[in-house]
Amino acid sequence: MTTPTEPEDELGAITRERRQLTGLAYRLLGSLAEAEDVVQETYARWYALSPRQRAEIESPGGWLTTVAGRICLDLLGSARARRERYVGEWVPEPLPGGPEWIGGRWDDTAAEVADPADRVTLDESLTMAFLVVLESMTPAERVAFVLHDVFRYSFAEVAEIVGRTPAACRQLASSARRRIRTAPPAPAPAARSAGLVRAFRQAWEAKDIDGLVGLLAPDATATGDGGGLVPAALHPVEGAEPIARFLADRARALPGVTLLEREVNGRPGLVAELDGVTVSVLAFDIAGDRIQRIWAVLNPDKLRPWRTD
Repeated sequence: MTTPTEPEDELGAITRERRQLTGLAYRLLGSLAEAEDVVQETYARWYALSPRQRAEIESPGGWLTTVAGRICLDLLGSARARRERYVGEWVPEPLPGGPEWIGGRWDDTAAEVADPADRVTLDESLTMAFLVVLESMTPAERVAFVLHDVFRYSFAEVAEIVGRTPAACRQLASSARRRIRTAPPAPAPAARSAGLVRAFRQAWEAKDIDGLVGLLAPDATATGDGGGLVPAALHPVEGAEPIARFLADRARALPGVTLLEREVNGRPGLVAELDGVTVSVLAFDIAGDRIQRIWAVLNPDKLRPWRTD
């Protein structure tokens, strides 16, 4: 990127990076609110530089990404302690729609991935199932993997952000890939998933326990996240029949809830509304012709994007 010579050029160059920075921080932190805070802090540090210091930076985008990545790395280090104190299960913040919200870098010459099959598309990296797997990684693994395999940064670039050698970052990304490979297979095609989610909505609305059981894998898991702010199961509900009965009970307890089919993190999902206000967002992981996992986010702090027109 050419060094900006005019204030307007500089402003345009750094403004164009905002979408990518938000996308990177969201995938690293699993929270859109925290991602936006990271981006604000990154820009604050940019403008804290003198005009001369900014003019000497050859690639403002690279500088911004490095700073944002380091901020995320620091936050991930403290996030585990915060989540140990979290009431109930912690689920990543659901995102309306898909990659059009937050994008990424597509410079395939920048990253060296031994096997192209290891590469992760922006669509795949937004799914709730993928974000949950990221939660199992160490902060350094997560940053190295997302920057390299998702956003196509070279290991030399990743090393500047993580503060390790390129060889060490290569090992971190390799370790992260092993975690990904042990996760469930890739999601079912969107059309098939949409059909199952629609059938699930209809069975849930009808309080049809047998119908729900037929749509769920025998070892399915349903996880709720209320954050201690609203009622939610403190532990995952496991098994098709227990989940079906739990959902039917919830439907009876809240007869005024409306279920809407919506795109959640780029995949078919459901939004529950009460009196026109979003009270829960459900994401699904579908394997074959059955629903394997359900994540229901009820924490109102995580539903802010769903309550803004």
